[in-house]
Amino acid sequence: MTPDRTTLNRIALDRFYPIFEDSGWLARMLPLGVKFVQLRIKDQPAEVIGREIRAGKRLCEDHGAMLVVNDHWREAIDAGCEFVHLGQEDLDTADVGAIREAGLRLGISTHDEAELDRALSLDPDYVALGPVYPTILKKMKWHSQGLGRLAQWKQRIGDLPLVAIGGMTVERAEGAFEAGANVISVVTDITLDADPEGRTREWVQATR
Repeated sequence: MTPDRTTLNRIALDRFYPIFEDSGWLARMLPLGVKFVQLRIKDQPAEVIGREIRAGKRLCEDHGAMLVVNDHWREAIDAGCEFVHLGQEDLDTADVGAIREAGLRLGISTHDEAELDRALSLDPDYVALGPVYPTILKKMKWHSQGLGRLAQWKQRIGDLPLVAIGGMTVERAEGAFEAGANVISVVTDITLDADPEGRTREWVQATR
């Protein structure tokens, strides 16, 4: 049975939302208090993707955390996951109806007004805006959105959770929250840090 959409949209998401490329990172970081995490697997064979998603789901269950699967919605359904994240290109090929029929929650990336309109038409469970600050994660035509754009997005989406991503650091977190972000997502601020565990502890402390 498909969950009620209004109820889903009212679910509170943890304010700290790190993204990792494999379940090994989850095994390291979940014990530190991470409660909302994305598994973003790129350029791997299908059997590896399926295995990693199943491992990530088990780890999150063991630590009382919520797993979000990036892009691989079929595998997320097969593994019994509860949340998938889609970028705009992913939306071109994803079967959103099948995702909803399976009861999965849905997060969507946005970068401009047209993409936000498209996302909102699909009744997502959160909207992500990025990059808020310049990012080294991947090349994008959007250099930085800024805190002002975060505030505009929040005004438009109201109670829908807003995720800030791109160039985020612990030191920038307060400004993003003040601008309207409900959740902050990070990648390289943890994975490229000399002490990823220590940086994760800082994030957990700063966002609780």
